[in-house]
Amino acid sequence: MRVTVIGSGYVGLVTGACLSDLGFKVVCLDKDLDKIKMLQEGDVPIYEPGLKELLARNYAEGRIRYTTNAAEAIDHGDVLFIAVGTPPLEDGSADLAHVLSVASMIGCNMKSFKLIVNKSTVPVGTADRVRAVITHELAQRGMTNELFDVISNPEFLKEGAAIDDFMRPDRIVIGVDAGIHHERSQRMMGDLYASFNRHHSRTVWMDVRSAELTKYAANAMLATRISFMNEIANLADVLGADVDHIRRGIGADNRIGYSFLYAGCGYGGSCFPKDTQALVKTAQFHGQAMHVVAATESVNERQKMLLVQRLTQHLGNDLRGRNIAVWGLAFKPNTDDMREAPSRVVIKHLLQRGATVRAYDPVAGDEAMKALKADCADDLQLLNRFSIVPHDMDALKDADALLVLTEWKNFHNPDFQTMKTLMRHAYILDGRNLYNPDALADIGIAYQGIGRRNDLIQVAAQALPTSLQAMDA
Repeated sequence: MRVTVIGSGYVGLVTGACLSDLGFKVVCLDKDLDKIKMLQEGDVPIYEPGLKELLARNYAEGRIRYTTNAAEAIDHGDVLFIAVGTPPLEDGSADLAHVLSVASMIGCNMKSFKLIVNKSTVPVGTADRVRAVITHELAQRGMTNELFDVISNPEFLKEGAAIDDFMRPDRIVIGVDAGIHHERSQRMMGDLYASFNRHHSRTVWMDVRSAELTKYAANAMLATRISFMNEIANLADVLGADVDHIRRGIGADNRIGYSFLYAGCGYGGSCFPKDTQALVKTAQFHGQAMHVVAATESVNERQKMLLVQRLTQHLGNDLRGRNIAVWGLAFKPNTDDMREAPSRVVIKHLLQRGATVRAYDPVAGDEAMKALKADCADDLQLLNRFSIVPHDMDALKDADALLVLTEWKNFHNPDFQTMKTLMRHAYILDGRNLYNPDALADIGIAYQGIGRRNDLIQVAAQALPTSLQAMDA
């Protein structure tokens, strides 16, 4: 069985790389010639740990190749994965233009039976629309509509751990509808994923619409847990409780568990924001309201501003002449993905208040600069006070505060004494709760986490000023 993956972005490349590593002959199709040339030359357009090496090995062994030739790629594959983007429209609904364009391309080029697998995250009913487009194109060519089936196989890949998630899945969701090709489609997908089901079955079979909704439901559930814990953390700050103790206390309940119970400065990325918005819009279209999901998104947007609010409470709204250090730009560690990253909101607001911002991220520097140029397009002069430095400690020179926005491992155990020496005022706003408040108090660093008993500890040495005037004194 041969595989074609249409779309060479994050999901497409990981899917193609992993299936080729399982022994399948894979062709990756993309209309972006520059991207295809990059892949053919051994480069990868995204950062994902282990992906470049996996692609290189399978390319060298002839199991994966890349092309812009649609006819060739569609002819190659018995199974065609649609793995293109579904970005949000202005109203938050999913843009299906790329998916439907691929469907049209398939209908224009297929010659024999194809199993079309929607890997993209799409609203319920998208498979029906894909089927209708392909049927239309086949009719234009005078061909029967019995040459294909459309099924759903949503991805559940975490950026930064995508290869492991694909190769060691906790479940494989496949939606196949009743019809003339039901048994054939189920058998082909069973063969495709046979390597993962040898010891026990990980495949969850269902109808297509249920599979489409499962992806949105999963992401909405995880996003809800994050926003819930952020609200608990904010309440803990007011009440003098510690959210880390609370996390461990409720996580020990096996009905709840420990996953996604970490408070912070908000979630970002390509999935949670987009998918929660799309789920709300889907419900609205059908006359339903998703109150919990809508609240989840609202809480998250407010949470992204929390560190800015805390900073200005102590330094004042006018940050002119203030140096602010930022550690972490990507929305999470082990990726360069800047989509909906909290850092974008934080940095723009700091710049608008007059601050000079120096930032460090192990891999996301280039993508961050692109994102911030887009965010500040209406006032590009703001970026004159923004720079990305090559080392974490470089950001701290004469800094009035450090904001930690991404939990990269190399931020977990820094040299606090050196940090204190470099900073003009030893003040850390920890958006990921990486540090022990008591330990920093002993060193003489003023610290605020998220829900960590955040009465600012005023230390004797380099005490944090409580007002802008105090800083100028």
